[in-house]
Amino acid sequence: MSESPEPDLDPAQVCEEARKLAENGEADRAAALFGTVLALGDTPCRARAALGLAVVLDDAGDVAGAREADRAAIATGDPEYGPRAAYHLALTHERAGEQAQAAPAWRVVVDFGNPAYLPPAHLALARIADDAGDFDEARGHWEAVLGTGDAEYGPPAAHDLAERLLERGEPARAQRVLTAGLRLVDRAAAPYAYARLAVALGIACLDQAIGAFDAALGQDPSDPEVGPLATELLARTLPLRGRGGEASEVWRRGLADPGTAAQVRARLRRDFGGDEDDADPADLWWEPVVEQAVADGTLPALAGDAFGALDHMYALLAVRDAGGADAGERPRGDADEALGRAVRVPGGYAWGPLLQESFAERLRLAMDAPDRTDT
Repeated sequence: MSESPEPDLDPAQVCEEARKLAENGEADRAAALFGTVLALGDTPCRARAALGLAVVLDDAGDVAGAREADRAAIATGDPEYGPRAAYHLALTHERAGEQAQAAPAWRVVVDFGNPAYLPPAHLALARIADDAGDFDEARGHWEAVLGTGDAEYGPPAAHDLAERLLERGEPARAQRVLTAGLRLVDRAAAPYAYARLAVALGIACLDQAIGAFDAALGQDPSDPEVGPLATELLARTLPLRGRGGEASEVWRRGLADPGTAAQVRARLRRDFGGDEDDADPADLWWEPVVEQAVADGTLPALAGDAFGALDHMYALLAVRDAGGADAGERPRGDADEALGRAVRVPGGYAWGPLLQESFAERLRLAMDAPDRTDT
């Protein structure tokens, strides 16, 4: 790599000069000087020179040469530059998408045992194992990162491990992991990292609550006092975790239980508008539709249907009204057609037949008014 070194050469001084040259952009001269130190053989600066050469060559695009220099540094067993070289070697493989080759390099970092490089090495190994579907190995590395108490790598390790624990139905363990991760975060210095863990902790609490509410409903028959409350809490919490279909089933079971049905229905309807003392809900055709929509979690869709129908009907009638005001009265047939089209609009919705049946019944009652007298 270089000419025969001078016998009185100071390796440390040469390495320092090479470092300065590299920082000033003189990569070729820096590489030559690092090579000069390596040519001296087994000196105290051999690992430093090899790592310096690896970095310079990597920056110059000579990845193969950089990896060879990294391995030379690792082979010295130097407690400082050895793990740094292994770290650099692992990064060159990760950058190339070579996870299988990166893993042994990260393990070398761990084997050196230098505390400064253990957190990133364990986190990288955890993610490699996680990608391979090996949860047990990944968990061991995530826990090792947390054990270092590192404020930079600990929080992401806590988040990743907690995410997997939640997927495995272990919210209590996820909570403990996230709590440990939050203790490592300076909220003022890293607000986003803190917020990420705090939200994950909230999700873990939700999952634990879902498990508790579900356990409370495991009695057969249900506790008449606790059952309705647990039904409502479970049904209203499940959608927060994207489990709306399960929430609908929870409401259905509660409404089907003779011992709890009345109280469950009252809780289901707690947000309904109107004063039930003024009218019997059974006389309002839309009450079962709204109740079912609440139980199914489809109330926004139902509201959209209703407003869409109202908008359509209004448009049909408003066109007739605007035409009469601006262009003189149209023939009666046009008005009848507009009204007919407006009346037919609800028929295209799932609840349309109920509206039509309700109108038909009211019309029948009006036509058969009880105050009529025979002549």
